[in-house]
Amino acid sequence: MKTAIIMMGPPGAGKGTQARLLFETLGFAHISTGDMLRTAIKNETEDGNRAKSFIEAGLLVPDELVDSIVKERVRQPDCDRGLILDGYPRKLSQAETLQEILEQDDILAITIGLNIPDEVLIDRLGSRWMCPNCNRTFSKELSSGILKGLCDKCSVHLIHRVDDTEEVIAARLKIYHEETEPLVRYYHAQGIYIQIDGDQLPAKVFYAIRNVVEERRNLASVGK
Repeated sequence: MKTAIIMMGPPGAGKGTQARLLFETLGFAHISTGDMLRTAIKNETEDGNRAKSFIEAGLLVPDELVDSIVKERVRQPDCDRGLILDGYPRKLSQAETLQEILEQDDILAITIGLNIPDEVLIDRLGSRWMCPNCNRTFSKELSSGILKGLCDKCSVHLIHRVDDTEEVIAARLKIYHEETEPLVRYYHAQGIYIQIDGDQLPAKVFYAIRNVVEERRNLASVGK
């Protein structure tokens, strides 16, 4: 069954890492809001051209335009098996639009919420580094890459993100909590929200997510 995994969690929770592991294991398309916009612009779709005009003017792309791009993106061939949404939806109105899109195409939705205490996130984000080439993130606790200062994949020197200062991190977490609580309640009401302990080794988090996905897909298949 075609499945959409909606990744939720605060900055530094490991959404990108888990999405990459799910992509490598399940073959689902990994889609972020930025990916969707870039794809639409590259393909010169009507929505892509409209989005480009906002971006070039330094303006935020309107919600209704992002929603339209999402609708088109989830129907692309690389999403036939399944997809992982990272960074969308960010607000209740987007979640409601996404639900309509998934229901229209008979796509099973599974929402994964990675739960990590704020103090752990602040410490983790403050010590993480990023590859400027492939955008993978590294930390002293989770990867050997930081020990040699190079990306394990690209052999490019890692950089420290400028928005990973304690003050900026605290502000980002505050905004996240304010925006996310309505989404959590929404997905709880839909019966598709599963909270995972994100304060574990990435492999353990991945196994927990994979087990949930397999269980939900099996149940959905039986119910058909």
